[in-house]
Amino acid sequence: MIKSSLYEIEMKVPDACKILCRKNHNKAEMRLFRSVIDDEYRIDWIVDNLPGAMRNEEYDYVTRGFPVGFVAPPAFEGGHRMHYLYNHGEDHRRRPEALQTTALLARAVTTRLTHPRQTTRPAERTRARLGFDLRRARLGFDLRRSVRIILKYHEDFTQFKGARIVGFEIVPFSINHQWDRLEEFDEFTTTLSTCNEMNPAQNDPGNFQSMEEADEVIYTYDVKWVPSDITWAHRWDVYLKGNPDDEIHYFSIVNSLMIVLFLTGVVAMIMLRTLRKDITTYNEMQTLEEAQEESGWKLVHGDVFRAPAFSPMLLSVLAGTGVQVFAMAMSTMTFALLGFLSPANRGGLLTALLLLFVFMGSFAGYYAARLYKLFGGKAWKKNTILTATLFPSVVCVIFFTLDVMLWYQGASTAVPFSTMCALILLWFGISLPLVLVGSYFGFKKEVFEVPVRTNIIPKTIPDQMWYTHPLFAIALGGILPFGAVCIELFFIMSALWLHQIYYVFGFLMIVLFILIATCAEITIVMCYFQLCNEDYQWWWRSFLSSGSAAIYLFLYAVWYFVSKLEITGFVSSAIYFGYMFIIALGFFLLTGAIGFFACFWFVRKIYGAIKVD
Repeated sequence: MIKSSLYEIEMKVPDACKILCRKNHNKAEMRLFRSVIDDEYRIDWIVDNLPGAMRNEEYDYVTRGFPVGFVAPPAFEGGHRMHYLYNHGEDHRRRPEALQTTALLARAVTTRLTHPRQTTRPAERTRARLGFDLRRARLGFDLRRSVRIILKYHEDFTQFKGARIVGFEIVPFSINHQWDRLEEFDEFTTTLSTCNEMNPAQNDPGNFQSMEEADEVIYTYDVKWVPSDITWAHRWDVYLKGNPDDEIHYFSIVNSLMIVLFLTGVVAMIMLRTLRKDITTYNEMQTLEEAQEESGWKLVHGDVFRAPAFSPMLLSVLAGTGVQVFAMAMSTMTFALLGFLSPANRGGLLTALLLLFVFMGSFAGYYAARLYKLFGGKAWKKNTILTATLFPSVVCVIFFTLDVMLWYQGASTAVPFSTMCALILLWFGISLPLVLVGSYFGFKKEVFEVPVRTNIIPKTIPDQMWYTHPLFAIALGGILPFGAVCIELFFIMSALWLHQIYYVFGFLMIVLFILIATCAEITIVMCYFQLCNEDYQWWWRSFLSSGSAAIYLFLYAVWYFVSKLEITGFVSSAIYFGYMFIIALGFFLLTGAIGFFACFWFVRKIYGAIKVD
């Protein structure tokens, strides 16, 4: 939710110590201020679609938003821990031609907090605070303070008329303002003795605005316009540059890529040499008509394509939905690489994910129907409805439950009822019909061709060793896919919960390809060892082996919650774990489908390469 604030700024017209308002805060309000200062809440402003930022001159990077106030150490006030409010600010901007007068937009909903554990420099580290606490709704826009607004603008009369805002920086101040008490206070005529046009605002340790007792607070702001050579096309570069500590991100990605590529080569070489030897041996046995007993994976050729014993319909639905998630992920990454998902378009990435998932419904219906037909299923209507509703229903129930909690708490982040109706309309009006269309063509298509016939009587599976137990194999299969994405996952989590911008989609695409390769290879290897032990029940295990990476992802989310975040309160914690469960569920479907179809291709290939009577 974005709302206009009371700040009034005219294009290229500077202001010095302009009074915004005067407010008498009682003890309860001061207590609330101290609470949000302790929790390190930050305020987000937007001008011309640019988020306000505080600049770190030492390391030359910016952080979005600015804190409500600060806490002085005990040594500063004779052993007492004191809270001070930033009630004067300075704004530095750069803006487009058409706007002659504008209002600052305060983005209260997405405000997040800083915590001293995020980077290696204590002064610059950030802690996550979810922006849906009741206290934010109660404070409303009383979080105005003294700020200096620095607006940077670019002019090029050969290219366009007027000026364009290309930068927005904020410098907050804490000032206990003084004025002549003999005169009546007026926001337009009163001259403050602590700052005015001749006496610029400054942080004076002896005159900070204390929040310990009920007091009068005067909110003021400066406006400073600074010409800049930054062009309109590059005005977001300063936000995307990020923390200089993030350089480790690039080295970590390259290191992970090298390790996974090396492992890919080793696994591929082993599999090719072993399989070639097996296939040659089996074919020679048939050619020489050796009276030898078959052993290994060829022995189960009459059962390897037998339908799964447990719920073939559910497996086909999950695999089809996984294909839908995969198509959504690839499409989203393509649009992101082409530059269509700029961070300047707030909510663009989430909107793209939602719409692309809806429009990829036909893929889910098609592949779910073809698999169900291969398994010999007859209840095609039930299969189609489950494909269209199972995953969206789970997500909808979780999302609606969390939204009800937000409504109950009075948080401004609660999704409006009209938006919920629009989401349901997308589901039933677009996604469901597309799944039906895909399912229709899937059932009309010929059954997947398999190279061997299935015996009428199933073969008895011999006793297995402990290391071939399904639970052990499934748990082991998810380690490598998770390891391929765990480094990138840290930066994605920081963008989600620590108020950072994620915009390295090129690296993310590489990680996605690494994930595809690792899921496919680990599942093929696990399936090959399973078949060599004469266990032909590979359908569900192939899906769960790579899909178990989602369990590690959720465990990582728990670790991240404990070690990196300091979220308090049931609702805030429920929001975090609810959203992370949805992400883990989508990751389960994605990785499970990749492993399943890779294993299906592998089994068809190896059994099609041998001679079977």
